[in-house]
Amino acid sequence: MDALKVITEGQIKEDVTKFNIGDTVKVHVKIKEGNRERIQVFEGTVIARRGGGVSETFTVRRVSYGVGVEKVFPVNSPNVEKIEIVRKGKVRRSKLYYLRDRVGKAAKVKEQL
Repeated sequence: MDALKVITEGQIKEDVTKFNIGDTVKVHVKIKEGNRERIQVFEGTVIARRGGGVSETFTVRRVSYGVGVEKVFPVNSPNVEKIEIVRKGKVRRSKLYYLRDRVGKAAKVKEQL
């Protein structure tokens, strides 16, 4: 077995929620402020997933006060407390970067029934 696989094997989470591109999710993230720690929720649409194993990441996009905000989260990070699926999306491609150019109702993803 690869030395790198042996090292990263213990860092992969087993209890990761299964989600896909186009899903609207709530990501509960640990935020450290001084000596206090709190959980902040970031809700948006998953527009991309990349990588694999311990370095797998996903990008979540939302519009906040008229400005598009995108955050990239590592799937296996200890700072990501949990991922909660709000609604499933029906999409036909793996990267939804075209949503960056859309505004209002055009930026919506159809719901999977």
